[in-house]
Amino acid sequence: MLELTMASVTGADAGATAGMLMADAPSEPGAMLRVGRDRTVCRLVTPDDWLFVSRVHLEFLCGPDGSWQVTWLRGSRPDPSSEVRLTLAGLPTQPLPYGGTATLPAGGSGEIVILDRTGPHSVNVGFYHEV
Repeated sequence: MLELTMASVTGADAGATAGMLMADAPSEPGAMLRVGRDRTVCRLVTPDDWLFVSRVHLEFLCGPDGSWQVTWLRGSRPDPSSEVRLTLAGLPTQPLPYGGTATLPAGGSGEIVILDRTGPHSVNVGFYHEV
């Protein structure tokens, strides 16, 4: 099972956990969780006016062997207005490239942060892959 928690944070609220959203999915081939602004396809949804987040920004997908990966989906613009950083437990923070994919460790946890390049907003998505 993959468990996600998400908090949409402005500069003044850094460190706050109020308004946290949660979603999970079983580790079955083809299972998917999405993060973005589009309420029709995303399980975790950011504020509508946070345009630095794409309609579908992050996609977590379970592979045939029960492993999970996360992809920063390319949007309609060639250059994103955000950055995405990935932190896996015990490892230094790494950027996730625009259109890039990273494998999440089985039994591991971490955080993915979507940062607004133009303001003090961020979306913090914590994950835990239960085996």
